[in-house]
Amino acid sequence: MPEILWQRKWQKANTDPGPEGFQLDIIYIFIDPFVSYSYLFPDPENADKEGLLAAGGDLSAEALISAYSTGIFPWYNEGSPILWWSPDPRLVLFPENFKVSYTLKQTIKHGKYTVRFDSDFGAVIMNCATVKRNDQEGTWITPEMQLAYTDLYQRGYAHSIETYYGNRLVGGLYGISLGRAFFGESMFHHMSDASKIALYYLVEQLKKWNFHFIDAQQPTTHLKSLGAQEISRKEFLGKLKKALEFPTKVGKWERQV
Repeated sequence: MPEILWQRKWQKANTDPGPEGFQLDIIYIFIDPFVSYSYLFPDPENADKEGLLAAGGDLSAEALISAYSTGIFPWYNEGSPILWWSPDPRLVLFPENFKVSYTLKQTIKHGKYTVRFDSDFGAVIMNCATVKRNDQEGTWITPEMQLAYTDLYQRGYAHSIETYYGNRLVGGLYGISLGRAFFGESMFHHMSDASKIALYYLVEQLKKWNFHFIDAQQPTTHLKSLGAQEISRKEFLGKLKKALEFPTKVGKWERQV
């Protein structure tokens, strides 16, 4: 039986109530059992002004890969339906524009930390979900989300970059890689510059692989200070299309620096 997505629309006609009390129209997500990754999402350009496009469906690997491939990502609170977003503008970091501060340069030079790729994905996503943030109550990285992205990691599509102080994990980030695009999901740190160090080494690796951009999704002052910039949804989707013309580096990204 086909899955159901809901798309948020303002209208006078009575329809079934959707998440958060809004009136919604039923949209489809068709699953063709004979074609891989055939989840069909609504056109991202139909998202509302906040970027909300649809709700419902599931977090299967097929759904997530289809979503990211079309510029859509899930973001919701525990107890809420799965909400799918495609914001306009979109925050992206072009690897060549990453800003390395003097302090960060000194930290890298002194070799205070060790950085590894894909050595403990589970610990990274758990820390991202549980570390308290000043501008955020609770977490959107629900247990369901953790399981879904761990499944993508095991399939070779999601990756983690970990920063260690001695043998202690003190920072890191995780995200998804498709074609020559990296979709950053979350970062955490327990020591100064630990997450920035992880991002620095990710950027350096992506440069070597000629990746086009890192999708940072929502604008934040912190990421803008590191060189990320806002572009329109239309421009983002165009760049994403070009990035997906290249094969995906599926599998573990084993590296230590």
